[in-house]
Amino acid sequence: MDGALYIASRRIDDGPRVAVVDPWSGERVAEVVLAGDAQVEDAMAACVPAFERMRARTSYERKSLLARVAREIEGNHETFAHLISRESGKPIALSRAEVTRAVTTFDLGAEEAGRMVGEVMPFDTTAGSRGYVGAWARVPAGPVMAISPFNFPLNLVAHKVAPALACGCSVVLKPPPQSPLTSLLLAEHIRAAGAPDDAVQVVPCEVAAAEKMVQDDRFATLSFTGSSAVGWHLKAIAGKKRAVLELGGNAAAIVHEDGPLDWACDRIVAGAFGYAGQTCIKVQRLYVHAPIADELVERIVAKTRAVEPRPPLDATTLCGPMIDERSARRVEKWVEEATLAGARARCGARREGNRYWPTVLEIDGHGRGLRVVEEEVFGPVLTVHRYDTWDEALRMADGTRYGLQAGIFTDSQARIGAAFARLRVGGLIVNDTSAFRVDSMPYGGTRDSGLGREGVRFAIEEMTERKLLVVRQP
Repeated sequence: MDGALYIASRRIDDGPRVAVVDPWSGERVAEVVLAGDAQVEDAMAACVPAFERMRARTSYERKSLLARVAREIEGNHETFAHLISRESGKPIALSRAEVTRAVTTFDLGAEEAGRMVGEVMPFDTTAGSRGYVGAWARVPAGPVMAISPFNFPLNLVAHKVAPALACGCSVVLKPPPQSPLTSLLLAEHIRAAGAPDDAVQVVPCEVAAAEKMVQDDRFATLSFTGSSAVGWHLKAIAGKKRAVLELGGNAAAIVHEDGPLDWACDRIVAGAFGYAGQTCIKVQRLYVHAPIADELVERIVAKTRAVEPRPPLDATTLCGPMIDERSARRVEKWVEEATLAGARARCGARREGNRYWPTVLEIDGHGRGLRVVEEEVFGPVLTVHRYDTWDEALRMADGTRYGLQAGIFTDSQARIGAAFARLRVGGLIVNDTSAFRVDSMPYGGTRDSGLGREGVRFAIEEMTERKLLVVRQP
């Protein structure tokens, strides 16, 4: 890719450029043009007439567009997968799965484009409103300003773009600096599918320029996925626009003695260490029922020792590099803090450059005060804690400021009900881990983990508003 931008219907291939680097090899993948203040202003100006063109399209036209985008991605499956792995360091098997999910996300968008239904309501409910009838419909609120992270450079973008196009909104996307190429390639295919001019503009830019867009009232919605600190800051400066925030997590898994232990062991290792733990719904904290703790922990440690950082383009790789050395050093520091405080590293606890070995830390009690327990580690670290009663497990699992998803392993309906009632999370996964997600479900968190919900149908609700029609009948 040549790293050129398409802003305000013009190709921009001159100006300062930033390098995109393969996290595994250190090789330069490409150089991307960095939009300056003038290009950012052009993108914001162009998104308004683009919104008018998008909302004027019929639901059939929007449905057909999204279906064509899905086929464009499907027809270039390997190109997208290899690009994701090269610029983000994601193992190729996971990149291929992400491309497949993105196809599904745009297909869901096509389906939802024809489902923006409203409701007819009788208004003759009082003596003075005789003869009045009304109806409401969902209408697009306005242009969407979207910001996406490096770890899912295709499907998390799809979760912003597909619902926006489905309901008739235009989008200006600031891609992540580490992995902008996938977003640029997606925009090419959206144009090839016949989208109106400037319906989707990808604008790599500095933080200050992105904040200028967040503050601009030409946007009706801010859709952000990233860290909690940045997300809440952006909401604070976003003004009167609505905000959809998909933020950090610190997910727990609870394994009781009546759960499917073989399945739990496999899923916990994959959920904790896949993609070097760089997903917000990764398994970070594991709470194990005391009667099975010795056996289950030994099995998890044995499986974890077999996982190590490997080349992302190897089809058997589960854990690749971290996105950069700074991130790996941060994880290393947090693990060292925990071990100095008494945590026992059963495996891993080793770094080479930006490669950090999957690490299992056994911790007595709840581990309060340790950053590997309190904060989002966003790396290949799993803390293990033991509990005696289900009430104790729920209390420890819920003892965090985050609330994205949690997983529990038990066959007891009573325990499932208690967990659903008490755990303050956006999603509870039974007999699987927090890392489970399908693209149609309402996805999002509570507390510091976010605001609003994604999943195409639910994101459309965030990007639209109810409009009322009242008619007095003769």
